[in-house]
Amino acid sequence: MSASIGNEELLFYVGTYASEEDEGIRLCGLDPKTGTLRLIHGTSGIKNPSFLVLNQNASRLYAASEQSEGAVVSYEVDPESGKLKQLNSLPTQGADPCHLSLSSDGSLLAANYSSGHVGRFALDEQGALSETTALVQHIGQGFRQDRQEAAHAHSVVPGEDGKFVYVSDLGLDQIVYYRVEDGKLTTQGEVKLPPGAGPRHFVIHPNGQHAYGINELNNTITVYAYNPVQGHLEILQHIATIPEDFVGESYPADVHLSADGRYLYGSNRGHDSIVRFAVDPAAGTLSQPEWTGTGGKWPRNFAVLEDFAIVANQFTDNVVLFRRDPATGSLTETGMELAIKQPSCVEPVRSTK
Repeated sequence: MSASIGNEELLFYVGTYASEEDEGIRLCGLDPKTGTLRLIHGTSGIKNPSFLVLNQNASRLYAASEQSEGAVVSYEVDPESGKLKQLNSLPTQGADPCHLSLSSDGSLLAANYSSGHVGRFALDEQGALSETTALVQHIGQGFRQDRQEAAHAHSVVPGEDGKFVYVSDLGLDQIVYYRVEDGKLTTQGEVKLPPGAGPRHFVIHPNGQHAYGINELNNTITVYAYNPVQGHLEILQHIATIPEDFVGESYPADVHLSADGRYLYGSNRGHDSIVRFAVDPAAGTLSQPEWTGTGGKWPRNFAVLEDFAIVANQFTDNVVLFRRDPATGSLTETGMELAIKQPSCVEPVRSTK
């Protein structure tokens, strides 16, 4: 799909918590000249499409249906209108899938939070879901009985070449990494986080030497040395996502890097902010935190573009736009937002020009 619908409009999809009758997936537009946002259209027929991922040329979209009997759904994207046509769906064979990713090896990966399952799905020539090629079950418990009574796979992220897959397990305080062999997932190693950390989301730096994980339960980001050849991770730094003087409860959620790798961003639910860090280009470590209020409550997910950031505030039913300074990484309010019920994911249509 073209990255614009007239007037060079930037497009993005928003996933939500919704009933099958509601338009749970919304296509939205952003005018980069004026900062104006608009709702273009919506797609119904899927319950709780809480996480979305587009393929590289934005011709296919995949959605997680987060429920006790989880499913993933594939859609064809109309290249002119951006409207979605369902191709098919498959059960995840787990409970509450909350994160999806596409691998360069041509597969879709899914993390099931409540059951601790991680699945790998082959895709056919049309980009539809073909079959489940791998299903692994995490077992165990962590430090906190209220949140870590069992394994909770919260995200699944492939390495750039698709040879390794990294699963952040909030319940086990581990990032478990797998080797992909003949479509199966074979354990390659694991990194143990401090007790009660609760790893949630994970991102690999474009330099291929560092990675970053955001930890939901102890309000930190962990910096890793990353070995793309053997897949190994080594902890280099833990840094707080919230100010030292904040006394309320807060739970980090999402983490993203700027495209140039100079800045890293994390969302804080409770503190209701986006924190920006400067990335040391050689060491990969983080410094100079700067916080920006999200204009709502419970920023579950967000997207970082060159000149903008788009934040989904789940509890205040709004998606808020911020201007981003590419030179400093700083975010500033624009006053622009969209009313969308229980937004949970922002998936931009990246330009393929």
